Amino acid sequence: MCLAIPVKLAAKEQDRGWVKIGDIQREISLAILPEAKVGDYVLVHAGFAISKVEEKEAQELFELLSTIK
Repeated sequence: MCLAIPVKLAAKEQDRGWVKIGDIQREISLAILPEAKVGDYVLVHAGFAISKVEEKEAQELFELLSTIK
């Protein structure tokens, strides 16, 4: 099973972006989603932003993921 997580794009430079997950900042690829803008919520799988999501949907996914133990 694959899991994509929603994250907010904090910075962008060409086809690379940076997101913060908790206290950890990670670099991601925007090669699949070059139209993403800083402030957008994106789904990230295997280091690639694969889709944009609305903030409300991202918040719902955060809540759902927090219930998984």
